[in-house]
Amino acid sequence: MKQLVAYITSGYPDPKFTIDLALALGESGVDTLELGIPFSDPVADGPIIEKANFLSLQHGFKFTDLLHISKAVALHVDTLWMGYFNLFYQYGMTALLREASHLHVNGMIIPDLPHEEAQCYHAQFEKYDVANITFVAPTDSQERIAQIVADAKKFIYLVAYTGITGSGEHEDLQEILCYIKRHSPTPVYVGFGVNADTAKEKVYGADGVIVGSAFVNILLNERSTHSEKIRECSMLASRIKQIINE
Repeated sequence: MKQLVAYITSGYPDPKFTIDLALALGESGVDTLELGIPFSDPVADGPIIEKANFLSLQHGFKFTDLLHISKAVALHVDTLWMGYFNLFYQYGMTALLREASHLHVNGMIIPDLPHEEAQCYHAQFEKYDVANITFVAPTDSQERIAQIVADAKKFIYLVAYTGITGSGEHEDLQEILCYIKRHSPTPVYVGFGVNADTAKEKVYGADGVIVGSAFVNILLNERSTHSEKIRECSMLASRIKQIINE
């Protein structure tokens, strides 16, 4: 069974909505939830997620909101935190990982923390049994891929192209997928540009997909009620889960 990871921006439009949406997604085919931590300069994200980050912060999002959301969600849906390293560093990595473990959050996605720098925190991730998700990009050399996937945990995040989230770019990933699988038994999930139209193509040869902008775009529709947004996101999750397993 191919896996579906869903990214949503925490606290947008408010923490209660995030909890309700997260639980609904868990019942609609989402295997892992990626709780995005709003940040003022989300360099790896496209305009859709960037806007949701800005609005969440504008609405008063605080890190304590993330903890509250996680406490309500993580026992019911496999949960990761996605954020930029400055946020985690300011909190303190040891304290953060301890908190994550206590809340049953199973991993971190930190797109601006290079593999070499992440090794400084490897022992702390191991101590608290929290996965630091490994990124592989199409621009990585074969030697580098072999190095960075050697100790990958939970899943390997394969960036579908060089760019930002939400774009419709296309790259042939079969060669790099084969090479990753040659060097690691860890499942490989494809992210960036995945939606209902592209999921079948993106998941070919992979073990799952990561979908973000397609969900967040629904949340940004100001004409929809909260209930309508949750229903539409749930329908999208069910549809993508079906598509990638056909």
